[in-house]
Amino acid sequence: QVQLVESGGGLVQAGGSLRLSCAASGINFSIIIVGWYRQAPGKQRELVAVITSGGTTNYADSVKGRFTISRDNAKKTVYLQMNSLKPEDTSLYHCNTGQRAQEGSWGQGTQVTVSS
Repeated sequence: QVQLVESGGGLVQAGGSLRLSCAASGINFSIIIVGWYRQAPGKQRELVAVITSGGTTNYADSVKGRFTISRDNAKKTVYLQMNSLKPEDTSLYHCNTGQRAQEGSWGQGTQVTVSS
């Protein structure tokens, strides 16, 4: 059974940093593409960062230069380092594969709240 478990969220002041973690199990982690998504209340879910099996990354314009996605295949974990946080980054953050996202399979996510 595939599981992706997010952690690391919290409350932080604007300008601060957080590092999110996404621990995977039940999947051949080293070959999958993983994305970090976020959804604020009343807004559509947004893909903010993605990393391929080879380590190629891509970012939404809204987070480019502030967020960094990385992966540790030995630990089956993907990270999202978030710096220079803004109140508009406040959201519920999820990690997921593209296939699971299309299937509507989501974990609990981790809440990030940025105060002004």
